[in-house]
Amino acid sequence: MSKMSVCDREFRLEHSDCTWSRRRADCVPTGGRLSDAKIYESHTKEGVTWTVVSPIIFTYRVIQSENLLDVRNDTLLLGHTSSAEEHQTLQSISRQIKRFIVIDETVNHLYGSQVKAYFEARKVTYRILPLPTTEENKSMTLVTLVLEEIHKFGLDRRTEPIIAIGGGVCLDIVGFAASLYRRRTPYIRVPTTLLAYIDASVGAKNGVNFMDCKNKLGSYVPPVAAFLDRTFLKSLPRRHISNGLAEMMKMALMKHKELFELLEKEGRRLLDSRFQSSSTTQESVCPDAASVCTRLAIESMLEELAPNLWEDELDRLVDFGHIISPELEMQVLPELLHGEAVNIDMAFMVYVAHERGFLSEQEKRRIVACMQSLDLPVWHSHCSLELILKSLNDRLKHSAGSLRMPLPTALGKARIFNDTEEMVVCQAFKKWCEELCEKP
Repeated sequence: MSKMSVCDREFRLEHSDCTWSRRRADCVPTGGRLSDAKIYESHTKEGVTWTVVSPIIFTYRVIQSENLLDVRNDTLLLGHTSSAEEHQTLQSISRQIKRFIVIDETVNHLYGSQVKAYFEARKVTYRILPLPTTEENKSMTLVTLVLEEIHKFGLDRRTEPIIAIGGGVCLDIVGFAASLYRRRTPYIRVPTTLLAYIDASVGAKNGVNFMDCKNKLGSYVPPVAAFLDRTFLKSLPRRHISNGLAEMMKMALMKHKELFELLEKEGRRLLDSRFQSSSTTQESVCPDAASVCTRLAIESMLEELAPNLWEDELDRLVDFGHIISPELEMQVLPELLHGEAVNIDMAFMVYVAHERGFLSEQEKRRIVACMQSLDLPVWHSHCSLELILKSLNDRLKHSAGSLRMPLPTALGKARIFNDTEEMVVCQAFKKWCEELCEKP
C-alpha cells in the first residue's frame, strides 16, 4: 500500500500566555513569540505522521586571557557570561557563588594552591577534585566518579558551571560528565597543554575510550566558554609542547600556508620558549610568533568546526591525521602521545599525497623537515601496512561507505578524496619506510 501523503501541512509554534500553540505557516502571528521550530503534519491511508524540525543553537565563547588565576581577573569566575546584564545579575546574587572544579593531578600539584587562593579571595564556595586524567584511564569509571562528586556537592544546573582545568583528557572527561548530569549542565574548559589549547578546548566533542577503542563513547555538547592562558604552558615538559605543535601543523597543512611558513621559521624557537612571548614584545602593537601562531591555528580550527559541530557533514578537513592514529595510539599506549600519533599519520598521508601527484618532492621534504624540527615523530615501527589498511577499512565502515580522506594538495591547501586506491597506499608505505624508517 502506498504511503504517499494526501495532505501536508506546515505549522509554526507561537508562545503566548505561558503555552505554545501551533499556527498554520500562512497565518498571521497573534503577537506571541515565534519559535524557529516547525511541525509538519502528513496524512496517509495508514494514519498521521508528525515531523518535528527543531533547530538547536549553542553559543559558546573562546577567550584568550593572561593570568587567569590572578584574583583581580574576573574571567575564570564571570567570563562565561554573554552580556553585561547577566554579568551584573551574577554579581548581585545574594547567595554565595559555587564552583565545582575538576583538575588534572599534575596540574593540581603545580597550580592547585593558586586555584584555591583565587576562589577563596573571591569568596566562592568551591570543591576541587584532582584526578589522574591520562589516556590509559580515560573511561566511564572516571566520568562516574566526577558525576558522584558533583551530585554530593550540588550545583545550579543553569548558573553554576563546572570548571575543567587540565589537558585534553581532563577536558573530555568533564565535558562528557557535564553533558550527562541533569541532561546538560554548563561547563568551562581551561586547557593547560598546547594540544588542548588549540584543539580540545575550542570544539563541541567530548568522550572517553571504550572497549579498547578511542573516544567510542561521547557527546556533542560545547562548553559555555573556553579560557585560554598561555602562561600555563611555561610548566609543560618540552615533549608536550611538541605534541601540541602536531595539531597546529595539521591546520597549517590543511588551510594556512602562512602558518606553515611561520612554523618552518619560528617553530623551533616556539618549542624552546614554550610559546611564551618575549618580554620586549608589545603584542598589541607588534604580535610575536607565539601569539600569531596560536591565533591562526584557533581561527582556522573554528572555521571548520563552527558550521559542523555535530559532524552532520562527514567530509572534514580536521580529520587529517586522525585516520590511522586512533588505532596506532591505542595499540602502543602509553608510548605515544596523541599529537605524536597524529603526526605519524600526517607524515604517512603526505607520502600518499606525493604518490598521487598532489605534492612535489620538494614540498614533501619541506613538510617532513618541518615536522622533525618540531621534535615530532614521522614514522613508527608499529604503524604497519596491515594497521594502515585496517584503519582505512574501518574508516569506510564508519563514514557512510566513503573513505573521506583529507590530503594536502599544496602547502596550506587540501581536499577530501574518496578514490585513493590500495595500490597507491602500498607504494606510499614502501617509500615512507625506505626514507623515514628509524634504523637500529
